[in-house]
Formats: sequence, structure tokens, C-alpha cells
Amino acid sequence: MSRTKSEFKLLVVDDDPANVRFLDRLLALDGYTQVFTATSGIAAIEHTVVNCPDLVLLDLQMPGIDGYEVLETIRATIGPEGFLPILVFTADATMQARKRALELGASDFLTKPGEAQEILLRVKNFLIVRDLHHQLTEKNQNLEELVRARTQELEASQMEIIERLALAGERRDDDTGEHTRRVSELSASIALRMGLPERTVDLLLLTARLHDLGKIGVPDSVLLKPGKLTAAEYSEMQRHCVAGANILSNGQTPLLQMAERIARSHHEKFDGTGYPEGLSGEDIPIEARIVAVADVFDALTHARPYKPAWEISAAIAEIKNQRGRHFDPDIVDAFLSVMDSVDGAD
Repeated sequence: MSRTKSEFKLLVVDDDPANVRFLDRLLALDGYTQVFTATSGIAAIEHTVVNCPDLVLLDLQMPGIDGYEVLETIRATIGPEGFLPILVFTADATMQARKRALELGASDFLTKPGEAQEILLRVKNFLIVRDLHHQLTEKNQNLEELVRARTQELEASQMEIIERLALAGERRDDDTGEHTRRVSELSASIALRMGLPERTVDLLLLTARLHDLGKIGVPDSVLLKPGKLTAAEYSEMQRHCVAGANILSNGQTPLLQMAERIARSHHEKFDGTGYPEGLSGEDIPIEARIVAVADVFDALTHARPYKPAWEISAAIAEIKNQRGRHFDPDIVDAFLSVMDSVDGAD
């Protein structure tokens, strides 16, 4: 045992003062200095909850709340994850009593008056197991803390990488990278309003920032052109979806897999007239359908080389007008609800 006998807390439960004195003295002579006693079931339960003993020596035959009820209550209190040795020490030597006590969670069963050395050996062996369980629990807690810390580090690294990738995709037509940030925040708000799982919303907040990553492969002459694109130039611009998806392809994490779907499909249209694959309806990944709304709204309400910024009311009207055509109707409804809440906050 890594702990000494004096460090363990033992609880003796018996309504007979003579039995209590016997066990108290026996344990004290063997070096156990923290031996507590209870002469009723209620006192035993209260002591267990408050003081968390390492082992309980329990009589079964007691007035009021008997040992069986104490066993059942303690086991329910500490739950399946906890390990508290409960050594039944009783005058009832029947098989029925033994069977019932063990079924209710007794660790072992001894009959009175008992042999001193056997009692002490049972106590010692159970305390060794208790100590090992305690050590294992501490190690698991330490490992969990290390995993949490490492997870936080990885999440911070992922966020930094995503921000840098997003800026790389946007920096030539949006030096600040604010477009991708605004789109990701609006996308997450829409997803939240739709009642999507929290994990999905969190991932969307990150991955939506990479929706235009493929723009790093679009020539400046196309990306920054102040006027209308020719058919060839428009075809060149459309390639940014596949280019971005290829950069993010074959990812092994949900984050990269979602980012790839968004990059590839955020220009698909609900009615099937979008690009690059002409997907329609629910064949378009839901996260891409959400980003499509957020992306168009942000693009309309901010100046681009080829157009001035629209008024917010006009942009909202356009989103409404494209409900069921460009955009998923349910997502448009969620978007409008988000916009209503923003107006209410103003």
C-alpha cells in the first residue's frame, strides 16, 4: 500500500456497543488510527457521504434502517464508478443473508464473532485494492487534464492555421480577411437558429472561413477586374470551388472534411443551376447551403471591385427573392430570423 494504515479512514457500523469496541480496539492495535463508529443505519449513511471512508465494516441486523438498506443506499450514492469496500460482519450466517448482501454490493461476508487475524487480513487486502483504485483514479484525472490541455493547444493551432489559410485566400480582394470572418459568424448564427448540434455549429464557425480558399489560384486579372467578367473569365473564377476543395481533400478530421464540402459546394444552388456540379436540394451539403446564404448576403452588403455595397434591406430582399431558387427555403427562414433578432437588438 502506498498509504500507511494511519492514513486510511475506516467506519465500523453496529448497534451493539460490545461489537463496536471489539472492532475499534482490534483495528487500533493493528495501526489504524482513523477508525470511526456508527450505531445506526442513518448515522452510517451520513458518515459515508460526509467523510468518505476507505472501508466500511457493516452489521446487517440493526433496528430502523438495517444493513441491507445501508448497503443499497451507499452503493446508489457512490455510483458504479466508485469503489468502496464494504465488509459485512454479522451474526446471520444463513445463505440467504449472504446472497442478499452480496447482491446489494457487499464486497465480502464474515460471520461473528470472527477470528481476529482473518478480519485484519480481509481489511488489509481490501484497502490495498482501494488504494490501487485511488491511484488509478488520480492517474486518469491527470491524463484527462493533459488531454484537455493538449486538445486546447490543438484547437488553438487549428484556429491559427485556418485564419492564415483564410487570409491567404482572401488577401488579394479583401486585405483584412473580414469577409471570411463575417461569413463564418453569420453561418454559425444561422446553424444555431436552425437547431443544429452544438458541435456542428462550432465546426461551421471554423470551416466557413475557408470557403474561398481556392481563390489563391485565381489570376488577379480576373479576381480584381472592376467590370463584368467575360465567359472565359467567369469560368476561371468558378474553378476556385474545386481548387479549394482539392487543397482540403483527403482530410482525416471532421473539421477538414466539412471545410472541403463547403469549399466545393458553396456556389451550388438549391434549384440545381449552380456550380461546379449542378447539385440541387438536399444533395448539397447542409453546411454549404448555409454558407451560400451568408456568403451572398455579405458580398452584396460590402463593396467589391465590380460593384458598390448594397443597402442591407435590399440585400435581405434579394435573399428572400431567391428563396427556393438559389437558397434552401429553411435556411432563408433561419437567416431572416437572425436578421430580425439583430434588428431587435439595435
